[in-house]
Amino acid sequence: MAPKWQSALLPQSKKPKSAPSPKLEDKSASPGLPKGEKEQQEANEHIDEVQNEIDRLNEQASEEILKVEQKYNKLRQPFFQKRSELISKIPDFWVTTFVTHPQVSALLGEEDEEALHYLTRVEVIEFEDIKSGYRINFYFDENPYFENKVLSKEFHLNESGDPSSKSTEIKWKSGKDLTKRSSQAQNKASRKRQHEEPESFFTCFTDHSDAGADELGEVIKDDIWPNPLQYYLVPDMDDEEGEAEDDDDDDEEE
Repeated sequence: MAPKWQSALLPQSKKPKSAPSPKLEDKSASPGLPKGEKEQQEANEHIDEVQNEIDRLNEQASEEILKVEQKYNKLRQPFFQKRSELISKIPDFWVTTFVTHPQVSALLGEEDEEALHYLTRVEVIEFEDIKSGYRINFYFDENPYFENKVLSKEFHLNESGDPSSKSTEIKWKSGKDLTKRSSQAQNKASRKRQHEEPESFFTCFTDHSDAGADELGEVIKDDIWPNPLQYYLVPDMDDEEGEAEDDDDDDEEE
């Protein structure tokens, strides 16, 4: 059974090529066909020829789009670097971003949040050809949970489109392995949060059984990484909405 942090297949890592149109059996030389059937067969053959041209153009378009993506992926890198430098000046930026993201927050246990307070930087690196996969690096300050300064996870697609993944082995400190919570700790957290405690965020570094169903990696790469600020600012936006509602209530009372 797949863990709760897993769901859909990598959506944008590699697009399958259009399947070639089936070859129609050549019946044009059949002398005994009635006129109507002969015309229909000829029309089918012409449609097949046109469809082959459409498929050829679709494949060419995919190749051209990939070249554009590769070009702009390189152009974005200096801006990602600058953004990371600015983010490093904001305490708890990444843990706040993850906690306020609707999908990622559902994957976080209470102890995970404590550990993520030591997360100082996140980095998504797409492989040069883009289509074969990507790597996510998580940089941590010294913390009471594990020895690693950097945790990484890579996602790969081979030529057949089959996904695989590998990651850093977490060097847990004694008694701090968050992927092995005791049932007592889970029950306590469940009562406090009033919902079932999810598997640990850090399970994604140990479970490679179904790399094509890793929701967390895809959410970080495709939703959070392009613009993490929008999720970091969510609490402020909620406060502003609350203040606006209070103002409306005051106006009604007047």
